[in-house]
Amino acid sequence: MRSHCLLIATSLLSLTWAAPARAADGRVSFCAQTASAAFAACQAAVQDDFWIATGLCINVTERAERRACEAEAKEDRGDAKAECGEQYDARRELCDLLGGGRYDPEFDPADFVDPDDIGGSVAPNPYLPLIVGARWVYKGGGETDTVTVTDKTKLIEGVTCRVVHDVVEVDGQPLESTDDWLAQDLEGNVWYCGEISLESETFAGDVPEEPEVVSIEGSWKAGRDGDKPGRLVLAFPQVGDVYLEEFSLGNAEDAAQVTSVTGTATVPAASCHDTCLVTRNFSPLSPGPNETKYYAPGVGLILEVSGHGERNELVEFTIP
Repeated sequence: MRSHCLLIATSLLSLTWAAPARAADGRVSFCAQTASAAFAACQAAVQDDFWIATGLCINVTERAERRACEAEAKEDRGDAKAECGEQYDARRELCDLLGGGRYDPEFDPADFVDPDDIGGSVAPNPYLPLIVGARWVYKGGGETDTVTVTDKTKLIEGVTCRVVHDVVEVDGQPLESTDDWLAQDLEGNVWYCGEISLESETFAGDVPEEPEVVSIEGSWKAGRDGDKPGRLVLAFPQVGDVYLEEFSLGNAEDAAQVTSVTGTATVPAASCHDTCLVTRNFSPLSPGPNETKYYAPGVGLILEVSGHGERNELVEFTIP
């Protein structure tokens, strides 16, 4: 039995990891190798989920209900396999933009400012002023999103990060609460060092109930389990710049590309005319239409437009 299992495992490995992935110029691409490894992991996870679902179906007594459960498990497996392929294609496309190198950014505490100095002796990044007390309120899609720069800090890999609290509410009830850990370097780039995200379930039917945390999916921290920091906003963005905002393989892989530094946008609380930083935001984990973000100098993020045209607009803000 053991040798049979080893044979299967070896066969699966040979199918998903045959030869070093190469870039268009023929050189070995570490980025493409990473995409291949993530694809293999995704396929394995699909099988794991399928057999767990199958095991649960076995314990359904009613025959018709059990058959329906099994059919749903098979359908979900097919959908998940297709998504693995889409994610792999999206990662390879991102590799073409980033190049084939390893993602291993230098994260030296000596390169970062004291967050307490930002807004005082240290000028804040104009597109994301990390000044204690800064607050932004966004509305869109029936949700209200409030982002606040707190006076709290968190030490990550020797870098003192500012804690930014983000709460998403629907009809006054919390849907998601997140602490983002951000740090500004000496050049003015704002780095994303991780987050703890608590997703809540607030309603049972039509009856409000006490919010219950049901997921921490998407949470990550630089230096833990291979996770690495990314840059959230550049100090000197140039059209065409592409960068990772976060790197937690298979969990959080947001990326951005600068599309304009002379954009124009108007929302209830602010506007920018030929001065907006505009980025295309996307993630290989969610292949599909990209999101567009507009940042006004001195204010920060003022508008997000989803790939389907839905707008999340800044309706109120305070910069101390």
